[in-house]
This record gives sequence, structure tokens and C-alpha cells, in this order.
Amino acid sequence: MSDKAVLVTGACGEIGQALVQNLSGRGGYRIVTADLAPLPEAIKSMVAEHAQGDLVNRVKQFYDYDFDIIYHLAASLSSKAEVATEEAHRINVEGTMQLLMLAAYRSEKYKKQVKFLFPSSIAAYGFPNLAAKKSAGRVKEDQNNTPHTMYGCNKLYCEKLGMYYSRYYGQRHLDPSPPVMCDFRAIRFPGLISAFTLPSGGTSDYGPEMLHAAAQGNPYECFVREDTKISFMAMPDAIKSLLRLTETPREKLSSMVYNIAAFALTAGEFRDRAVKAFSGGKITFAPNARRQGIVDSWPEDVDDSLARADWGWKPDYDVNRFFDEYLLPNIRERYGK
Repeated sequence: MSDKAVLVTGACGEIGQALVQNLSGRGGYRIVTADLAPLPEAIKSMVAEHAQGDLVNRVKQFYDYDFDIIYHLAASLSSKAEVATEEAHRINVEGTMQLLMLAAYRSEKYKKQVKFLFPSSIAAYGFPNLAAKKSAGRVKEDQNNTPHTMYGCNKLYCEKLGMYYSRYYGQRHLDPSPPVMCDFRAIRFPGLISAFTLPSGGTSDYGPEMLHAAAQGNPYECFVREDTKISFMAMPDAIKSLLRLTETPREKLSSMVYNIAAFALTAGEFRDRAVKAFSGGKITFAPNARRQGIVDSWPEDVDDSLARADWGWKPDYDVNRFFDEYLLPNIRERYGK
């Protein structure tokens, strides 16, 4: 049986590197990657081919590739997208649309659905104020879809594009025997934390940034309030969810977009864990109005009951196991603590 052909965009990012390593370890995949940057040495030997450059301008080269699965991870993230909104729209929306068109074309031409896995985000939600956020509790997929950021707008719109290219493109769903179209599946991720790559300045990175600073004995000024609360997840659980959703038969899925959750923490609780683990850490709070506003618009936690029911989602890492068995041991090893 031949290997499945897989495209991973944004392969040099935190999710991308972890996904490539996992796919390579499983075997049975021919992995093609795309990113603005060259591949890190850690994954270079695992990849059959790497396309370096602007994805929007390079999608056409993939039309001759017979991909079975596309993992579209490339994106301009929330904080950066607020500074360069037009560029974020170009990368996040145009890049996604180009790949969806590719998947739809390949699916129709070869009468074989191309699976399209899309990492969406809790940024797709939005609350008018803190009182509404706190009273909302755990939010379902169809609630509070009023994002406050360009990144969130892009993610929500791309979810709709995925549904369009999977169900309605050309209005062929009205045909009694419509051709096969692409199989779009999205996960709304919480704040993701990797123990093996450094935080890259994302809006939810204040938690791991505290721990890395404390481990080095450096002071850290947190850019959100102490009471700020959102949902987080260990990177292995994020990869597990992507692979689990990929493997689930389409007929078992009642939705194209799913929440997943693991644990929710306040910034103060992250601070307490950091100073307990590394006594030399000095962490203070100096909220940045722009970044605080972004996090305040996100839910404190999400309801992932649909993913649990449809494809058996369950995280491996609760909050204690996340810190005690995953994050802290690896940070200690990194800094010789």
C-alpha cells in the first residue's frame, strides 16, 4: 500500500514541527511542507519536499500533487494581525481559499475526497464586555461568534469558506449525483503550549513566557491582568486531536467545526506555578491595553461535548499533569535546573 501524500503548511511553527514529527513517527506518509522559512534541522530528514516562500504565490505548484490530506497551519497570528491587518487578511484568507480551491479541484478530478484540516481558534469568539464573558460559562461552537480581531474574523470566515467548498461550491449539492468535494474539518484550539519550542510572542503566550523567564532567573512583566482567564492545552493533545479528527469517518461527524478543551487558568495561577517551580522568578503585571482587550474578548472556557461525542475527544493532560509531567520537566532540562 502506497504512502499517503500529506501537505503541511506552516511546518516551521510550533504545531507544524510537532505534527511533522508525529506523522513521521507513525510512518505511511509522504510529507510535503511549505513555509516562509527553511525547515529546522529537527524535522528536515522527515520531509520529502519543502516549498519555501509565500504560500499565496506558491499554491499553483501543488496542483500536480496528489494529496490525500492537507493540514493548513500557516497563519498570521492575533497580535501581529492587529498591526498588519491587510497582510493578515492576505495570508489567512487568500492563502486558505487558494488551498481550498486546490482541494476541491483535486477531489472532483480524481473522485476522491481530499481531507482538509484547519486549525481555527478561540479568537473566533467575541464578548462585548467582561461581565458577558464571565457569565457565559463554557461556550458552544455556535455561540458568541462575533470576533473582535482581524485574526478571529479571518478564522471564522475561513471556517465558512471550508463549509462552502465542501458542500456548496458550484451549487452541485442540488445535483442528484454530485461529484465528490473536499472534506473540510476544523478545530477551534485554545492557547497551545509546547515544552520544546520557545513561545513566539502570541497573545496567549504569557503563560509559558513566565515560566521560561523564571527558569532563567529573569524578571517578567506580564501583559495581561492577573485575573485574566482563558483555556489552554498541551501541544501533544493538540496534535492528538488533529490526528484523531483526521482518522474519524466523515459519516460520524455531525459538524465541520469543533471546540476542544483541556484546562482553563488565570494569569495569576500561571504566575503561582512559575514562582513555585523556580524560586528566583520575579513576575509582575503591567497590562497592555491592546493585548488585554484581545484576551478579554475570548471565552474563559469552551464546551467540547460535541467533539467528545462525535470522535471520542479527551485530553491526556489535565492541569496538574500538564505542569508536572510535561512542561516543567522539559523547561528544567532546557535550562539545567
